[in-house]
Amino acid sequence: MRRKSFLRLLATTCLLAAFSANNWAVEPSLPLKAGIIGMDAHALPWTKIINNPQAVGELADLTIVAGYPGGSPDIPQSLELREASVGPVAELGVEIVDSIDDLLAKVDVVMILSIDGRTHLEQAKAVFATGKPVFIDKPIAASLAEAIAIFRLAKENNVPCFTSSSLRYAERTLNIRNDPKLGDLVGCDQYAPCTLEPHHPDFFWYGIHGVEPLFTIMGPGCVSVTRIHTAGTDMAVGVWNDGRIGTFRGIRQGQRGYGSTVFGSKGRVSGGGFDGYEPLIVEIVKFFKTGKSPVSEDETLEIFAFMEAAEESKRQGGCPVTLKSVIQKAEKRAAQIE
Repeated sequence: MRRKSFLRLLATTCLLAAFSANNWAVEPSLPLKAGIIGMDAHALPWTKIINNPQAVGELADLTIVAGYPGGSPDIPQSLELREASVGPVAELGVEIVDSIDDLLAKVDVVMILSIDGRTHLEQAKAVFATGKPVFIDKPIAASLAEAIAIFRLAKENNVPCFTSSSLRYAERTLNIRNDPKLGDLVGCDQYAPCTLEPHHPDFFWYGIHGVEPLFTIMGPGCVSVTRIHTAGTDMAVGVWNDGRIGTFRGIRQGQRGYGSTVFGSKGRVSGGGFDGYEPLIVEIVKFFKTGKSPVSEDETLEIFAFMEAAEESKRQGGCPVTLKSVIQKAEKRAAQIE
C-alpha cells in the first residue's frame, strides 16, 4: 500500500473512532463535508482556502459543500458582505440552500460564520440537535450569558464546540512566550482595531481580535478590568491573579494594525500581527477530526468575561470591575436560556 493511501486510511480510522466516542450522528470519511451558516463575514475567503484544489495536509481533509446565506437586516455590513459573497462562493462548488435544516442534511460538520453574534445561539441549537461538531466564528455570542448557554447546551447534547479569533494563531502570538530574550513573562500591551457596532457590546464586535491574543500570551487568571473610553480609543487594563498586568488598546482613530509589546524578566519583545486565516482553519480541521477543541471553554469564557467587565467599567465611568461579578450575573441569565 502506498504511504499516502495508508496515511489517509489511518486518518479515517482515527476519525471514525473519534466520532463514535463522541456519539456523533454520522460516520464520515475524508474529506469531511462542511456546511457554512452565515455568508456575511468570512465565508468567501475561507471557502477559497478550503476548496482550493491544490490544498494539502489538513486543508485537504475538509470540503465546503453547502452554505446558508443568513444575514442581519439591521446591520448594513452584514447585507453588503452577503451580497458580495454568495455568488462567488457558489462558483467554488458550494450549494446555496434555503434553510439551516436543508444544510444540516447535507454535511458532516458545521461552521457558523454569521457576522452577528446575536444569531449564534439559535443557529447553534439547530446544529446541536443533530449532534454534528461545530465551529462558531467570533464572537461566539453577543453576551457572556449567551456564550455560557452555548457551551452548556453543547455539553448537554454531547457536541464538540470550538471558537477562536484567527489572531490567536499568529506565529508571534502563539509562540512568543518561548522567545529566549523574554525570560519569565511579566506583562503584555496588546493593540488592535476596535470598530463598534450598536447591537453588540463594544469589544465583542471587533475588539476581540485584540483581547484573544492578549489572553493567548498572558494565559488565564485575569481578576479585574478597568477601562478608559474616548471616541477614538479604548484602553482596558487587566490585573491578573499573580499581579501581572495586561492591557488592550482598541484603535478607532489613527494608524490601525495588530501587535503587542511583551514584557519579560530578561527583556522586551514585539509580537502579535496577523498571519492570515489558514493557521486557524488548520486548527478547525483538526478539531473536526478529533472532537477536541484546542482552546478550553474556561479560557474562552474568561475572554468574554474580560470584555463584559470592560463594558461594565465603561458604564461605571472607568471603575474597576471584577470578572467574578460579571460571571455571576451572566450565569444567572444563562440559566434562564433553554
